[in-house]
Amino acid sequence: MQIQRYGAQSMVLPLEHVLLKRPGQPFGDAFDNPALGYLHPVDLPEAQREHDAFVALLESLGVTVHLLEAETGSPDLIYAYDPMLVTDRGVISLRSGKPNRVGEEEPMEAWANASGIPTLGRIEAPGTVDGGDTFWLTPDIFCIGRSLRTNRAGAQQLAEIVGGRVEIFDVPYGNGPDECLHLLSVISPVAENAAAVYLPLMPAGLWELLVENDIKMIPIPDEEFESQGCNLLTIRPGVVVMVEGNPKTQVALEEAGIEVHTFSGKQICVNGSGGPTCLTRPVLRG
Repeated sequence: MQIQRYGAQSMVLPLEHVLLKRPGQPFGDAFDNPALGYLHPVDLPEAQREHDAFVALLESLGVTVHLLEAETGSPDLIYAYDPMLVTDRGVISLRSGKPNRVGEEEPMEAWANASGIPTLGRIEAPGTVDGGDTFWLTPDIFCIGRSLRTNRAGAQQLAEIVGGRVEIFDVPYGNGPDECLHLLSVISPVAENAAAVYLPLMPAGLWELLVENDIKMIPIPDEEFESQGCNLLTIRPGVVVMVEGNPKTQVALEEAGIEVHTFSGKQICVNGSGGPTCLTRPVLRG
């Protein structure tokens, strides 16, 4: 399928086209390798039901969903946000800092090229970048987190490919390499002037940037951080999707005027430490 328009240089403009990967057998086997960091054995049929329901929710909200049919040995391929970026000029293939994820970018880039989206650039060794360490604060301000998954070389390469104004922040060490702390673990823009944030782990420079740009911060409580309370997918300004089981966050969002839609993500989100943003690679926002 050729996509006539592409580009997702925003986290909040209306989401029109998105790429997802349905969980397959590698995801079902994820807990067998302790190094992958899954919390408990995967119930693959239940994970697939959750993913199908998530797809149906997105479609009910007006989003066109594309499914990546390719499979790799990595269970993490379902977290489609990480291996690739889609800019207004084409895709950027990333190179994950998690060893089992290196190579996931290849079927993602192949899908993009087959859909009529050219390749703008690629992160090359020794650089590493996870998509979860990147986001657009505005269409003109691109943010990169230097983390345990995105190194200095990768951040520099990506900044050069993207061009324009790029802000790079150091992401806290957190609980170390056995757990995944991305820049997007601590912030989710939900409207042009609002973002859900987890302040205890937010880089000070990012907090300063939000203040400078008059971005209202909606704090996420400590007890809902691990359950992906701060990982929200914005469908359009003021309308978000989030994982069930974060009632305090949901109330805070709704009190701020945000429309919230929830889905069950015990298998596909909480178990693998990835929320709805992680599950999706926006292809077109506009």
